Amino acid sequence: MRVMVFVKATKDSEQGIMPPTELFEAMGKYNEELAKAGIMLAGEGLKPSKEGKRVAFDGPKRAVIDGPFAETRELVAGFWLWEVKDMAEAVEWVKRCPNPMPGPSEIEIRPLFEAADFGDALTPELAEQEERLRERTAGK
Repeated sequence: MRVMVFVKATKDSEQGIMPPTELFEAMGKYNEELAKAGIMLAGEGLKPSKEGKRVAFDGPKRAVIDGPFAETRELVAGFWLWEVKDMAEAVEWVKRCPNPMPGPSEIEIRPLFEAADFGDALTPELAEQEERLRERTAGK
């Protein structure tokens, strides 16, 4: 099972305040444990939303919205992509994580859709196309 693990933003992360060196060291060790266990597929920190953009869709219309974005608790400051056996394993790994922010913070875990989740809507041709795309992007 693949899951996306989101480190939620805080007021400090949205202001661009960098964590102390000790937190970088602790997270580096944690990421090494994840990699050694074969759990971590990818992971990165994100710059504050003031440096981001959103594109809003309404039928054929597109509108670009400049950051920063409101509701800091709903923003993401970083992420991991993990391969775990089930949600319980993902939760156990998150509980081992150093607090990712100085002060209170949250981490959210969301399962990714897999081909089987789409049922008959995913034809064999579309499934093959999806697999080819995954193979092509896995090495990058």
